[in-house]
Amino acid sequence: MTLPDPELQPEFYSDVPLKRALAWAIDLVVTIALTLVGLVMTLFISAFFLPVLFGAISIGYRTIMLARYGATLGMMLTALKWRSLDGRQPDPMTAFIYSAMHAGMWTVFPLQVASMVMILLTPYRQGLHDMVLRTTMLHRIGPDH
Repeated sequence: MTLPDPELQPEFYSDVPLKRALAWAIDLVVTIALTLVGLVMTLFISAFFLPVLFGAISIGYRTIMLARYGATLGMMLTALKWRSLDGRQPDPMTAFIYSAMHAGMWTVFPLQVASMVMILLTPYRQGLHDMVLRTTMLHRIGPDH
């Protein structure tokens, strides 16, 4: 199984940068909501460790969603799916590494900027973490690729 070729089937990759941005915004809202739930459940004691709590929830949420469904809630709502370049849904360890790299790139902002530029310029619309892990996002249209 392989992914659709961006030159022969560009419809699988068109608007992916915009959809990735929208999916990220939706997932940020979900992560903030889950963090607030965590704060309430710990009687606000975890407020002393808010960045750690937010990071752990972000990585956990992305890892579980990507490993189980091949997409986060934001990706599902924007009709994106995450796949390896061989067309398969990546395994749970790859989902964890992807999620950890995503969080790490936000702490080293120049890496995140480089990743955004790569999403705009690469044929498969891959960010930095996608390039490293040989994954990409594509439209969830047509037969399951």
